[in-house]
Amino acid sequence: MGIAAFRKMASCVLLLGFPASLFAADSNAAMLYTHGAAWLNGSHVPSSSAIFVGDLLQTRSDSGANINALGSSIVVLGDSLVQFEGSALKVEHGGVEVATSKGVATQAGEVRVAPVSNAWTEFNVTDVDGTVRIAARKGDLTVTDGKGTVLLAQGQQTTRDEQSDQAGSPDKADKKNNKKRGEGAAPAANGGALNSTIAIGVGAAAIGGVAIWVLTRSENPVSPSNPN
Repeated sequence: MGIAAFRKMASCVLLLGFPASLFAADSNAAMLYTHGAAWLNGSHVPSSSAIFVGDLLQTRSDSGANINALGSSIVVLGDSLVQFEGSALKVEHGGVEVATSKGVATQAGEVRVAPVSNAWTEFNVTDVDGTVRIAARKGDLTVTDGKGTVLLAQGQQTTRDEQSDQAGSPDKADKKNNKKRGEGAAPAANGGALNSTIAIGVGAAAIGGVAIWVLTRSENPVSPSNPN
C-alpha cells in the first residue's frame, strides 16, 4: 500500500473515531484541519488529515491550520513551517498558538518553550528572521536557550535569538537571509535517484560499454584495415 493511500485510510479512521481511543495519552497521531492552502511533507493536504510524528506542515501567508489531539489544541499561523513531534512542536519559521493540558512544548532553533505544569496553559511562539517571540497567555512557562532557563509568568512576553550562541557572529545574518529566501515555497518532494549526477554518469558509462561490446563482437569490426 502506498503512503498516500495509507494516509487517506488513516484519516478516515481517525475522523470516524475522533476523539476515540486512537488519541489516547500515549498516541503519536492527531487530526489536522486546514484553512486554505497547506502542504504536509511537500504534498498538498486536503481540508482534514491525520498527522503523525515527524510530519512537516507548511501554510501559506493567507492560510492556517489546526492540530487537535487529546488535551491539546494548536493553531498554526499563516506563512509557517512546523514539524509535529507528538508531545512537542518544532517551529522552523512562522508561529503557533498552543493550548494544552499535556505539557506540549515548542522548539524554535535553540529556544525551547514549555508549560511549567500540566495545568491548562496557553502561549504563543513565533520565529521570524531568527527572532523568537514568546507570550504566556495563560499559565507560566519555562524558556530555555543557550544561556539557561528562565520562568515566564502568565501575562508576560519576551524575545530570544533563535541561535543564542551565534549572537553577533558574521554568519548569523547570512543564515537569516537564507532562511528568509526560503520562505513561501512549499517543500518539494525529493527527486528520484535516477536524477542524481552519479546515476547519470553510471547510465552513460553503461551505454558506452554496450556500444563498444557490440562493435567488437561484430563479424566485421570497424578498423583502419577494414573500414567497411
